[in-house]
Amino acid sequence: MNEPPESAAPALRRLIDLLASGAATEDFAEVLAEARRQGAPAAVLAEIDAAAWQALRVHRTLRQHRRREAELTALFDTAGDLAASRDLDAVLQAIVRRARMLLGTHTAYLTLPDEEAGDTYMRVTDGSVSQLFQTLRLSLGDGLGGLVAQTARPYATPDYRTDERFHHTGTIDAGVLDEGLVAIIGVPLLLGGRVIGVLFAADRSPRAFSPDEVALLCTLAAHAAVALDTAKALADTRAALTDLAAANHVIQAHAAVVQRAEQAHDRLTDLVLRGAEAADVAAEVATLLGGEVAVHDGDGHPLTGRPGPDGAAGPSRHLADAFAASRTEGRAVRRGEDWVCAALAGHDLLGGLVLRGRADLDDADRRIFERASVVTALLLLLRRSVAETENRVRGELLADLLTAPDRDPAGLTARGRRLGVDLGRRYLVLVAEADPADRSRLAGAAARHLFGTRGISAEHGEAVVLLLPDDGTAPDRAAADAAERLARLAGCPVTVGAGGPAAGPAALAAAHGEGVRCVRALRVLGREGCGASAAGLGFLGVLLGDGHDVAGFVGAALGPLVSYDARRGTELVRTLRAYFDCGGSLTRAKDELHVHVNTVVQRLDRIEVLLGRDWNSPERALELQLALRLQLLAGA
Repeated sequence: MNEPPESAAPALRRLIDLLASGAATEDFAEVLAEARRQGAPAAVLAEIDAAAWQALRVHRTLRQHRRREAELTALFDTAGDLAASRDLDAVLQAIVRRARMLLGTHTAYLTLPDEEAGDTYMRVTDGSVSQLFQTLRLSLGDGLGGLVAQTARPYATPDYRTDERFHHTGTIDAGVLDEGLVAIIGVPLLLGGRVIGVLFAADRSPRAFSPDEVALLCTLAAHAAVALDTAKALADTRAALTDLAAANHVIQAHAAVVQRAEQAHDRLTDLVLRGAEAADVAAEVATLLGGEVAVHDGDGHPLTGRPGPDGAAGPSRHLADAFAASRTEGRAVRRGEDWVCAALAGHDLLGGLVLRGRADLDDADRRIFERASVVTALLLLLRRSVAETENRVRGELLADLLTAPDRDPAGLTARGRRLGVDLGRRYLVLVAEADPADRSRLAGAAARHLFGTRGISAEHGEAVVLLLPDDGTAPDRAAADAAERLARLAGCPVTVGAGGPAAGPAALAAAHGEGVRCVRALRVLGREGCGASAAGLGFLGVLLGDGHDVAGFVGAALGPLVSYDARRGTELVRTLRAYFDCGGSLTRAKDELHVHVNTVVQRLDRIEVLLGRDWNSPERALELQLALRLQLLAGA
């Protein structure tokens, strides 16, 4: 058994050792209890008790200092995060984590307002295990957080479930219950007196939060408010820089567009000043835009470039409609895979440009294309003026040629050569007539119809005469096309007769006479507004034409039957002649042919297959009977 201590010195040294080692509070009380067990005198026990009390005070002070030091360290670290980090999420996560660590709570979280939704949402959580709690949204004034946001003051509750100071809702209570929270403290994030969020710390067991803990959480909330404000300022700065960069990009792009447009304008202007043609402008625009460009007149006739995708070299109704749409809209329009822009002189449609090979055009290229159409309109207008002047001079030559072709053929040929008209080449002669009141408009329409060709036109007698270089187009087709287009250009019905092709003054004058007779025949037949040639008028053409092409007429009418008889050894031509000679009687025809009536029927069926179902109509029957008679006469 130990001897009772005679003095308090050993106990005092023990208390100092406990202070130095940071022992628990219970260890200090154990020193006094040990002295009692050893039977220390009352005076020694009183001295040890007083010393233990002082040691506990020092112990609590040291613990408070250490905690304060840890808090200050955390606050300094948070301030360092604010200064060094540009990531708002990382800073807020660090603040929430330190709040949980310093207060020693099970979880900590931060909510921010959603101005569009009109409520608040969980921005950051630390220590949370409930998905329902992490996605919780709180209306203003609901729950402890709503009370903090509404009053801008901190609130703490030792037991959330039984606290009646704030408004409970089923959604919030369900989230808190799912997370298992009991004690909660919330402090406002203040910025200029305005609540911009709430910082929380919470335990899953009852707990009373001290004023020091409330103050500490308020300090962390102040740091979070600064972080949010800094992040907003940085976001505003970045947005301003982005807008500035976008504006700078727009300015640079606009400057590049202006510079490119100026260069294109200079190049197109230079072409005009050098006397370039529309084809040169089309080639230059094709180089500028990286596609294929063609120039067409107002009706879609190609003036330059290759034909359209359908391969047609003639007018395109599709293009004419596209030019009209471009004129209406006042800019280039897209039609399928092509871009089309009208070339206008005031409201007069002179033609247009067609761009192929570019699926899309940006604003800069579209403006270049539209500017090119203006330059093209200028060139077409100049070309039209020159063509009209030249046509007037050449028209005088044409009038003299038709009036007296035999007077001086060599002189007329030489005069034409000086004017760029070679009367030695083959021409189609078209004679166009309209009502007397519309004759002046017809003359202008004829000049526009010939625009872009080497043809000439002139008023002669009561008609307008056109000389078209022979390009292989059938006279009947050329007359029909001219009647249609001249009617559209003049705005009135136009009847056109074709003669030729012919070469030389005398032959051209004769072709003109043939064209005049065709026009008269069309009027007699009631076909005003149509176009035809002697060949297109059938047997009337044989009677009216100067060449009297009997063989051509007979071949056109009976050719399929003659060829069939030659190949098969049949008698379709003889059967057809017998049928007509017998007045269409099958019985008399079979007696004439010495065959059975069924044979006649079978032969007539074959004739219908070869000549068409209308072979026995009055008009066709008349032509066939005339051809059969001419065939007999030619054979005789």
